[in-house]
Amino acid sequence: MSVLLETSAGDITIDLFVDEAPRCCENFLKLCKIKYYNYSPLYNVQPNFSFQTGDPIGPESKDSDGGSSIWSMPDGGTKRATRRDRMTFQPEISRSRKHTERGTVSMATTQSKTNPDERFAGSQFLITLGENIEQLDGKAAIFGEVVEGFDALEKINAAFVDQTGRPLQDIRILHTAILDDPFDDPPGLVEPPQSPVPSAEQRATVRIAHDEVLEGNADPEQLEKIRREREARAQALTLELIGDLPFAEVTPPEQILFVCKLNPVTRDEDLELIFSRFGKILSCEVIRDKKTGDSLQYAFIEFGNKEDCERAYFKMQGVLIDDHRIHVDFSQSVSKLSSEWRNTTNSKTARSRGGFGGIEGLEKRRQYRAANGGRQRERGDNYDYVFDKKAKQRDGLRDDRESEGRKHRSRSRSPRGRDTSGRDRDGGSQKKERHYDDRKRRRSADRHRDSDRHQRSRR
Repeated sequence: MSVLLETSAGDITIDLFVDEAPRCCENFLKLCKIKYYNYSPLYNVQPNFSFQTGDPIGPESKDSDGGSSIWSMPDGGTKRATRRDRMTFQPEISRSRKHTERGTVSMATTQSKTNPDERFAGSQFLITLGENIEQLDGKAAIFGEVVEGFDALEKINAAFVDQTGRPLQDIRILHTAILDDPFDDPPGLVEPPQSPVPSAEQRATVRIAHDEVLEGNADPEQLEKIRREREARAQALTLELIGDLPFAEVTPPEQILFVCKLNPVTRDEDLELIFSRFGKILSCEVIRDKKTGDSLQYAFIEFGNKEDCERAYFKMQGVLIDDHRIHVDFSQSVSKLSSEWRNTTNSKTARSRGGFGGIEGLEKRRQYRAANGGRQRERGDNYDYVFDKKAKQRDGLRDDRESEGRKHRSRSRSPRGRDTSGRDRDGGSQKKERHYDDRKRRRSADRHRDSDRHQRSRR
């Protein structure tokens, strides 16, 4: 017994284990027959584990009842059960069959609230995306296996999902077809003549439609081009914000050529002479290293008008200059244009506002700038702090006294031996020492004369 599921990811063919799980197979077949699964979303997608479906509206919708079995007589169009007391049934859980193979189909079950050993199922089922899924053994009721459509399972396994396991772009069951049905229809079952249209509740759960063409499915080259354009716009906007470009949409000049693959010996004059036959050249510059001055082997040539530049571009491509075959292209650089714009802007600002950088009085607010243009300060110079007039007068008198003191010291023979009164401190000390020595010598001579007189008197 087989059922074909037509999904937005591809067709999946399922063989049913009618002998081992008759109630599960009957429930699944009859729900497919009344088109109950049409437009049901896939959810709870766990890569290399399993995915779940069977809730026709989706578990995230407030209008969902979780799905119902065929014995509750649900309507194929509205997906609502008419006998709510029979929305679930007790499935067959086989102990011999395990979730060992990829593509194993089983009914999702829930534990009974009154008896923990009993489990019930409704309409939801799951399909494994990996092998040896032992966590599902004894909890999910196996009733079939996938025999065709493993490429669709691979697409589902690789789908981008959110934190709840729902694919960002909807994957849905679009149609079901029964290939063989051995069971009789339950009393009251009505098969719709054609597939019903999605209900309003189902359409409300659409996030990104399964048939919507996303930008990610476009050509990789086109995506790379779009990425580069976005990056270039962002960089241009950044340059505009910091003042390197006049505006983000600035385009390079049309009369400047970029010439590369030059010989290191080629000079500016050589290039200007060669390219001047096409028209007037405003500037010709071979770019050189700032430190060594060596040629970097490329140059920029600015013509007087666009027509001369285009004529040089077509004629000089691949021309041999100094044994090097050059490459010519239109310049994509806007550095010269932005530099001219900044210079013009700054000069206009300075002329209109005055002062440094167009800010009037900027020099006055520089506290440590010398009045003579930043020369090294000498002793007695004042920093440009803001003081009152009396403080400045006191500082001026102090400076005058210090300058007079410096003048007195300059006339002294011994710079380190004079005080503020002009007297020689070291010379005075020397005089005092000589006077003390003279007194000492006189006293010694007097004692010697007294001693001689005493000896003569005794004789």
